[in-house]
Amino acid sequence: MSQSSLNRRLTQVFGVLLGMGIAVWVLRGFGLLSFLPGGVIWLLLLGAIAVGILSYVQKTWLRF
Repeated sequence: MSQSSLNRRLTQVFGVLLGMGIAVWVLRGFGLLSFLPGGVIWLLLLGAIAVGILSYVQKTWLRF
């Protein structure tokens, strides 16, 4: 897998995780997903942050 393909995939995963985290947070706020624990939201958002950092590091530092 080339670097641009890997970076594109990491960016897509970042967007999906961030979108899911925000969607779950909003739906839980409306009471539709009130059975979901808050830890799930934190895992989605922290996973998105981790993948975003990994994507940035891969794009800037791993140019070999």
